[in-house]
Amino acid sequence: MTDTILPNGIQEKAGQNGYFKKGCNPMALTGRSKLQNQRASLNQQIIKQMRMRAGAENLLRATSNNKVREMVGLELSYVNSNLQLLMEQLEALNSSVDVYQNAQEATSIPLIPLGLKETKEVDFSVPFKACRTPSRSDAGIELLTKYFSHLPLLESRFLSPTRQLGIFFTWYDSFTGVPVCQQNVSLEKASILFNVGALYTQIGTRCNRQTSTGLDEAITAFQKAAGVLNHLKETFTHTPSYDLSPAMLSMLIKMMLSQAQECLFEKIALSGIRNEFFSLLKMAQEAAKVGDSYDQVHQSMSQTPIKDNVPFFWSTMAQVKTHHYRSLAHYFVATALLDHQLSPQDDEDLQEKTLSQVYDSMLDGRSPLDILRKREDRRHIGKAHLRRAVMGHEEALRIHGLCRHLRKLDVLQEILQASHKRSLAKFTRNDQEDEFTDYLEAPDIISKTDHKAEMEMPVSTKVKVTDFFHRLGPLSVFSAKQHWTAPRTVRLKLEDRDMGFTLKGEPPVQITSLDPLCHAAVDGLKEGDYIVAVGDIDCKWMGVSEVMRLLKDVDEEGIDIRVVSLMDSSQPMPTKSATYCGGLPKTYSMICLAFDDHDKSPKGRKVSKKGSFLSWGLKNRLKSSSTLSLPTADFSGTLPWNKHCPTFPSSSSYNDPALY
Repeated sequence: MTDTILPNGIQEKAGQNGYFKKGCNPMALTGRSKLQNQRASLNQQIIKQMRMRAGAENLLRATSNNKVREMVGLELSYVNSNLQLLMEQLEALNSSVDVYQNAQEATSIPLIPLGLKETKEVDFSVPFKACRTPSRSDAGIELLTKYFSHLPLLESRFLSPTRQLGIFFTWYDSFTGVPVCQQNVSLEKASILFNVGALYTQIGTRCNRQTSTGLDEAITAFQKAAGVLNHLKETFTHTPSYDLSPAMLSMLIKMMLSQAQECLFEKIALSGIRNEFFSLLKMAQEAAKVGDSYDQVHQSMSQTPIKDNVPFFWSTMAQVKTHHYRSLAHYFVATALLDHQLSPQDDEDLQEKTLSQVYDSMLDGRSPLDILRKREDRRHIGKAHLRRAVMGHEEALRIHGLCRHLRKLDVLQEILQASHKRSLAKFTRNDQEDEFTDYLEAPDIISKTDHKAEMEMPVSTKVKVTDFFHRLGPLSVFSAKQHWTAPRTVRLKLEDRDMGFTLKGEPPVQITSLDPLCHAAVDGLKEGDYIVAVGDIDCKWMGVSEVMRLLKDVDEEGIDIRVVSLMDSSQPMPTKSATYCGGLPKTYSMICLAFDDHDKSPKGRKVSKKGSFLSWGLKNRLKSSSTLSLPTADFSGTLPWNKHCPTFPSSSSYNDPALY
């Protein structure tokens, strides 16, 4: 399915500027499409195994036969092994970053993109189509955002909170592959926003980071990805999918900002780093900033429950980059101290001030001025920084070797080895001391940057769209909140140049002051009816003056009008919307609506607009949808063969309030 929101009977406009957009061809055998097809296949296999596990657990609870329990226990251990293997394959897909990198670039450290969430076709009464194959470009972003902007219109038109239409939205967790199925359109909105952020990460990863323009595009893409994910975290609450939980989104935001900060560092170093005292110290603090950013990302990935589901490739990559950039910072400081001695022509005060801002505390009570003036002190401290640089690069190479997916990235290994050799060679050239000398420990470098990566909310998420159901009439009147009778035909005839009623209101116009003895009333016209057509002319969007213009030329035979009546608007108790998470426990969402029922008159009646789900997490907390997790018995702890698997979410893990 490549189209988005293309109803029957509407042809796509010619040219690239047509309103309806298309995604990528899902049959195209590109590297990215192959990964998505593999992800979809794994999701189906995970569903099958989870259903088998749920059935086996139910049988185990129901039977008391020891032989049957032994057979079921054996089957459960087999199913859990299969689930573990499937999760390892899904982790391998999330670790396949080389497919998303720029094909012409082979000298930059790879960046981590997010894979798109998988979904199923949505069977609307009017065939809308979900965006499953957006192109990795601005056109793909526009495709998703237009679909996202249409969802509130669709929800207001057809998805009543008091009755279900049997439309289910199914999405698969990006990290666990666990399916989530809801009748609430909020899941669709949140998942589409997640895919918008994921698409920005893929665009940023694809940019050519060997050019200034490519780096600018990558920085913008990662900052927009962080902005979209932050918007998702703040506005969509009680999300049933783990990859949409606040804890996971917070980690992803930090990772996107760290990658944007890394691109900013690369942009500064693109034109070359001058071998000059002040320039080297500035680059040292910039590199330390990148290292600290990735250290925060790794700490977030190491916390429960994120560490159980984040790919091992991601956490090791964050560790490697932390050690790599901190080692670069120590190398730059060492070069500044060893290669640039203080001369009479140098600005001594400025160098002292700059060096004092690099360290949080000085060694052995030494002042920055003493270090600058004494050649031996400069050499000792410079060697200490080189020693930390060599040790940091060695640690990065060691961690790199622990992950089999990282070992496949030849460019990363080459960069780490080249940096290590450079630091080691400089250390060897300056190593003139005895082997048993007590070496100094270089202090930490304060991270500082003049170009901090900031979250950027893309304007495209608020794109204006044309309502496909504009012909149904004003949304404030003809919405899913109101119950209407079927249109009926009434014959109007003049009686003494009077039709027996008056009109009022904005489009559509409403019947008022109806004479119960007039011909129209006898033919079925009621007080408060809305006129939707006069003859063959649709007038749902016409005001009083326009409708009167159509009625003024009525002859003795009269004219037919079509009217609808508002049915009893008393709302029953909201129904419950079930959420099915594969073999996981069910959660139920109670949707609470606020409506103004103080004024019963048609003239003063105000249709209270339902608050958008985007605002539930901010301004309308008291009116928000709340998800209640029902207590579920956990029998897994009593089964010796059903041990908790650290890399696959068990049924009970989704009831942990710490996830949300």
